[in-house]
Amino acid sequence: MKTDTKMQPQVNAAARRPSVIWRVVRKLFREKRLGAAGAIVAVLFLFIGIFASVLAPYGMNEVNMGVRLQPPSWAHPFGTDNLGRDMLSRCIYGAQISVIIGLVVASIASVISALIGIVSGYFGGKADLVIQRFVDAWMSFPGLVVLIVVASVFGSGLLQIIITLGLLIGIGGSRIVRSAVVSVREHTYIHAAKSIGASAPRVLWRHVLPNVIPPLIVLFTSSVGTAILAESGLSFLGLGVPPPAPTWGGMLSGNGRTFMLQGPWLALAPGICLTLVVYATNVFGDALRDILDPRMSGSR
Repeated sequence: MKTDTKMQPQVNAAARRPSVIWRVVRKLFREKRLGAAGAIVAVLFLFIGIFASVLAPYGMNEVNMGVRLQPPSWAHPFGTDNLGRDMLSRCIYGAQISVIIGLVVASIASVISALIGIVSGYFGGKADLVIQRFVDAWMSFPGLVVLIVVASVFGSGLLQIIITLGLLIGIGGSRIVRSAVVSVREHTYIHAAKSIGASAPRVLWRHVLPNVIPPLIVLFTSSVGTAILAESGLSFLGLGVPPPAPTWGGMLSGNGRTFMLQGPWLALAPGICLTLVVYATNVFGDALRDILDPRMSGSR
């Protein structure tokens, strides 16, 4: 009973201790105001993309020729295009497609980076040599050329874009994970786990992976903006998600470029949305890197 009484304050102190996620969020808003603002903007666009069908005041392809090429007003805050479609609604639905592509591509890329980077960095030797030469060969191809070839051979579509971007970003990002694993594998607890007979999969899962989570989180956040920007570039070239689905890049390439002089808002609306979400995710990723990297906190 005495032992239980002594342990009770320790249990209560552990229960009162804030979680890791709460500590990161509090540190983000205290020390990284710009990163916190980026997180708010990114979450806002995520919310808009998820509930696009509820938030959009009009249909994404609802045509009204009576209000074609109207400037921004109370009825149409972002104006209308050459067919009388509401630009605000189309930008909201474009956020839905961009959010799907950004999150799914970032998830696939993070898994690929973790698998390749952990295996290559932990085992080293010939396995590391072969894997890294493959990564070098893959990274030597220009990403835009690979995307154009895939779209030309397999057609333009959401699935093709997601898989190709996931491979492009994931294989290149494995270098970051590998460098983190190389530094982790020499720690004492890794050698201790090996000495008591722990298998390689157990060491990788229980000891190596938790220590490379911070760079993986940063890689995930930066991949979201990269994927959205790449998809917009493909849509601008006419190789992205096919119409009638609205995408920010497609709006810039089609009506935005054709009727830019008559209606500058056709290019400004999707361009501002694209700039905001990419910049927000990038500054949020930079702030997370500074917070989660112990070397950065030690230097301060």
